[in-house]
Order: sequence, then C-alpha cells, then structure tokens
Amino acid sequence: MSNSIYRLGTANMYDNALRNLGARQTNLSNLQENLTSGKRVVRASDDPVSAAQAERALNRLARIQTEQRALETQRNAIVQGESSLGDAVDLVQRFRELVVSAGDAAMTPNDRVTVANQLQGLREQLLEVANRKDTNGIPLMSALGSALAPFLGPLSGSPDYSFQGLPGQTASTGVTVPGALDGDSAFMFDPNRDGVYTAGVSAIPVGRQLTTTAITPANLALVTGDNYSITFSAVGPGATTGTSTATYTITNTTTGAVSAPVVVPDYPTDKPVTISVPGIPGLTFDIKGNPANGDTITLQPSASMFSTLDSAISGIRNSSNNNAAIQAVGQALANIDIGLERVHNMRSYAGELLNRADRITGDQEKRSIQLEGDRSRAEDLDMIKGISDFQNQQVGYEAALKSYAQVQKLSLFNFIS
Repeated sequence: MSNSIYRLGTANMYDNALRNLGARQTNLSNLQENLTSGKRVVRASDDPVSAAQAERALNRLARIQTEQRALETQRNAIVQGESSLGDAVDLVQRFRELVVSAGDAAMTPNDRVTVANQLQGLREQLLEVANRKDTNGIPLMSALGSALAPFLGPLSGSPDYSFQGLPGQTASTGVTVPGALDGDSAFMFDPNRDGVYTAGVSAIPVGRQLTTTAITPANLALVTGDNYSITFSAVGPGATTGTSTATYTITNTTTGAVSAPVVVPDYPTDKPVTISVPGIPGLTFDIKGNPANGDTITLQPSASMFSTLDSAISGIRNSSNNNAAIQAVGQALANIDIGLERVHNMRSYAGELLNRADRITGDQEKRSIQLEGDRSRAEDLDMIKGISDFQNQQVGYEAALKSYAQVQKLSLFNFIS
C-alpha cells in the first residue's frame, strides 16, 4: 500500500515539475518576443486596456497624416497662386510703365500704336496668368468653384469680361486652408465695391484741350453701374467781357434719363476752366479745358482689370493727338492703380494662408509627438526592465531544469543494497 502511494506522489511531482517547466519556458518565450519586438503589448490579450489606448493613438496619428497630405496639396496650390499673383503684379507694373511713356508729348500716333501693340501682348499674358491651373488641373483662381478657365473675354457684349464661377473664398478650418484663391476679388471690379469708371472724351481738335480727372467714388452705396454721357451746349460769351459760359446735360445712357441743364457761369475765355461734376450718383470728377458745343464725355464702368487694360490700349492706339493721349493715359493710370491694389490684397491674403498652413503643420507635429508618446506608454517595452525580467526568468528556468534533472535521477533502488 505504501509503495502505491509513493508511486502516485512521484508521478504527481514529475507532472508538477513538467508543468512548471512549461510555464517558465512560455514566460521566457514571451519575454523574448517582447524584447525582439520592443513592445510590452504584442497582442490585445496581453493588456486589453493598453492595447485599446495604443489603437486610439494610432488611429489619430493616421488621421493627422491624412490631414497633412491634404494640407500639403492645398499649400502647393496656394504657393502657385501666390506666385501667379506675383507674375500678374509684374505684368501690370510693366504695363503701367508703358502707359506712362505713351503720354510723352513727343510721341507720334505711330509711336503710340507701337506701344499699344506691346500693351496688347502684356494684357494677353495677364489673362493667361489669371487662368493658370495647379498640378491637378484645377484653376488657381477658381474661388468657390469655376470653369476650367475662370476668366472669359474679351466679349462682344457688356460686360466685356466675366468670371465663370462662384465668387468667394473657402473658409479655413483648424486643419485645412483653401485650395484656391478668389480670382473674382483679385481681378474683377464691382461698381458698389470699387466704383471703377473710365471717362472718354470726344475728338478734340489740335490747339484745344479738354480732359477729365480720374473718376473717384464719393459714396459707393449710390453708384449705379450705369453708363453716362455729358454733352456741352450753349457755349458762348459770358455776361462780362473776356468770359464764356457753357451748359451741359447728363444722360444716363442705360436708362435714358436726362438731367436738367447745368449752367457753367462766366469763366475766363483765355484760360482752361475746371468744372466739377457732382450730378452722377456716387461719383465725382472734374472736367478741365475749354469746352465747345457738341463736346461729349462718356462714362463707362470697368468690369475688370482686363477691361481697364483694354480701354487703355484702345485709347492709346486711337489717340490722334496729345489731348486724346493725355485723357487715355490719365484714366488708365488711375484705374490700374485700383486694380493693382486688389491684386496686392489677394496676394497678401495668399501669404497669410501660407503662414496659417505653417502654423497648422506645427500644431499637427506637436499633436503627433504627444500621440506617439501616448502610444509608446501604452504598448512599448521598457527595455531595461525587459532585459532584467528576461535574465531573471532565464536564470529561474535554468535552475528549474537543473533541479528537475537531479530529482529525476533519484530512485529507491539506488539505496537498496
């Protein structure tokens, strides 16, 4: 009976020893896997809470990477847009310099035709720049969405240029910037926003002068965007010797409305007169020179920067004398400056978008570092502790193997003589 009990005890001891050896070997293998992978949590079953935290951090990191790729695409488009606006400024500045040269009194009509041809080439280049596309074929100045060529013109009707899209600027978010610029705001004019008008003077014979100052908005809310004409009549001797008097009427050629006659009282006949014209809603300008019966001044709103340039080209090309050239140059310079201001404003906005993109990138990098830290704390292995645990487990496993081998050799028969 006692021999049977001993054999059962020995078998149980062996089973326990083998089970403990297996457990130690499994633990040693797991620690080795942790060391080779560098992770404390290799499988979700190792630590479900930490595994979930690490997974959330990885998902957020992946989302940041996706947002950064989209931001980089948007940034590249804005960089190209800002560069295109810089090219536009250079072209318009060169255009302006040629316009100034066309006002030289020493120039002949043929010389001005040559200048007009140069101006025509610059205007065509400007339209090409405004219709540029990014590397994905999307117009850089498409605003909230436009045709493949946002700017269409010159057209035979009015307006002579149009923006083929939805004006406006996409709003930025915490992780994105607009992927296109508002070309309508950069190159198109709005009467109630800009009040850009071009004045033309009928043919004035050599020896007489009649020009206008730049048309400036006095109250943009009152600007109608209609066309106007001013016609002089009843020009003759004034009430006193050496003076003249004149009468003019203002006609709204869009609606057909005609103002009451306005009398310009006695002014010196031998000197140019300055006539202030306050009768056009929201606009003000002066007429300077010596008016005569039948002289007509036309006012037409400018639809865009391109319209302004075309008006300058036409005025300079068709100027038969210095009076016409002076009028064309003066109007062109004033309106070009307004257009340049709008292009400069949009270019500044593009620069601010690039600064905002840099700030977003910096914020995302900081957030990525934080999330990477969260992930590392959740699943990465403390290598010092891992090596220590592995060595301890290895020593324990070796000791267990040696003790098992020694115990296994023991037998009652070794002590029976």
